[in-house]
Amino acid sequence: MEYTFKRLTLLCGHYGSGKTNVAVNLAMRLRQQYEKVALADLDIVNPYFRAEDSRKELAAAGIDLICSAYANSNVDLPALPQELYRLTDDRSLHAVLDIGGDDRGALALGRIAPAILEENDYDMLMVINRFRPLTPDAESTVEIMREIEQAAGMRFTGLVNDSNLGRETTAETVLSSLAYGEEVAALSGLPLKLTACAQPLYPSLEGRIKNLLPLDLQSTF
Repeated sequence: MEYTFKRLTLLCGHYGSGKTNVAVNLAMRLRQQYEKVALADLDIVNPYFRAEDSRKELAAAGIDLICSAYANSNVDLPALPQELYRLTDDRSLHAVLDIGGDDRGALALGRIAPAILEENDYDMLMVINRFRPLTPDAESTVEIMREIEQAAGMRFTGLVNDSNLGRETTAETVLSSLAYGEEVAALSGLPLKLTACAQPLYPSLEGRIKNLLPLDLQSTF
């Protein structure tokens, strides 16, 4: 995987895109390069899949987890921890931010967006998945992207193609999604920075896809 991290890496995507899975794995990669690393879970609106689920693995790797006190509970409130402001106040910290799955979830980012924009050391990546009902083609995917941008008050800087069918995903499934990723990139004017796949599929795809990211943790495959 050839990817140059900025100090902050923001990941957004519609429900089921796989953004939390990508976020956890990118945080692990980031920890290989930097001493102080955090993963911030800002997905506070109807969360289906939490970074909290990998707390033990993250802690073992020396990665701080910043998340709502209501994570993995039945309480669904727009509550964010005060620790969130570490992300902008401590510039020696490198972090991955898992942002909400739609435009409402992206509103959570609004509290720190001005400081992120002022520092200007970030990537905001849209995680896309052509096998989800609301993002089956480039046009619908870009429409959702624009809604998230408006809510967050920030623009995307790149794309991550994480098209998958869960446990039914094969190497051919990933390969078949490449044209979709390129079409979204062309329509949005954004670079396709990474293509993700489950670790078991990586050996058969390595060398066939540029900037391939194997997903080791939380995989649903």
